[in-house]
Amino acid sequence: MKRFFSPISSKLPQSSSSAQNAPQVEENLNQLDETHHSAKRFKQGVDFDSLPADPKKRIPIRDYHPDERDEIRRAYIQRGPHQPRIREFPQSDLFGLKRRFNRKWFKKYHDWLEYSVTEDAAYCLCCYLFQDESIHQGGGETFSSIGFRSWHKKKRLDTHIGKSNSVHNQAKKKCEDLMRQEQSIQAAFVKLSNQTKLEHKIRLKASIEVARLLLNQGLAFRGHREDESSLNKGNFLEILSWYAKRCDKIDELVLKKAPKNDQMTSHKIQKDIVTACKLETIKAIMEDLNGDYFSLLVDESCDISRKEQMAIVLRYVDRKGSVVERFIGIIHVHDTSALCLKEAIVNYLAQHSLSLSFIRGNAMMELATCKGV
Repeated sequence: MKRFFSPISSKLPQSSSSAQNAPQVEENLNQLDETHHSAKRFKQGVDFDSLPADPKKRIPIRDYHPDERDEIRRAYIQRGPHQPRIREFPQSDLFGLKRRFNRKWFKKYHDWLEYSVTEDAAYCLCCYLFQDESIHQGGGETFSSIGFRSWHKKKRLDTHIGKSNSVHNQAKKKCEDLMRQEQSIQAAFVKLSNQTKLEHKIRLKASIEVARLLLNQGLAFRGHREDESSLNKGNFLEILSWYAKRCDKIDELVLKKAPKNDQMTSHKIQKDIVTACKLETIKAIMEDLNGDYFSLLVDESCDISRKEQMAIVLRYVDRKGSVVERFIGIIHVHDTSALCLKEAIVNYLAQHSLSLSFIRGNAMMELATCKGV
């Protein structure tokens, strides 16, 4: 017990001893209070869209609140390793020789290798997400937080991977387990028949086609009332019903005739479809850009809730030689200071592996604070 509790003296402490111990007690209480606030501040909610893409700018996973770590890990895994499209990486002087990062390594180590533009260093996404502080095998600390810059030692990348039970492979397996859809024991025993899978695909395809129509026309999805007694259940359900009546194959499987747990019409499903359409559209734009030069157009606007936001547009020359402008997203910002707007723009471009060195012009419309940035 003496290891955990110091014995209480039977004598009263002297006043001088109390005066000496008081600052130490106060310091311990301050540290305890500071630790409490440090652990609590990360539980306020994380904006997954604003998570830093550059490995060097990321906050260590252990600094997030434990309840939010898995969601943050999923967000990074869905993005994939940060592999910016750069034609020529900067050179470093290593023992009198000029060496640089080789872009071919992205292809060989496509599922984990990352590159930091700000630090000119390589990192491992899996080891960053599941870093074990007590184990430093295979250069785990180097690839998770410090950064690898020994470009002349390419074998270190293979050494980092190691054998099947290495730290890297254990972290990679944890990533796969985290993203595996069938995680429960019950789900492992439920095997859908081919007919059930086919019916699910038909319902999903019908919902996707209706969602794409509404997105192309810029129409709202939901109605004021969507219950059975409503005469107008909103554009999504009404168009899906109209579509089903004209296609017997779909009419037999959707809406009331579909299982209650697989109707593919809920508000959450609609949002997931919209998000998937957004990601596929941006992916097509990036493939059309093909890592070439572009101009940046940014405009400021407020939505109906008076939330500050920026619209990002890319202007570039496509493969046919035509100048095109493509809208790639809206960013919500906390304030309109020049530093905040610049950081939001740089971070958003980094999420799509767009380097600032490829910008050949910019137009900051209605953004007086960004002039000269």
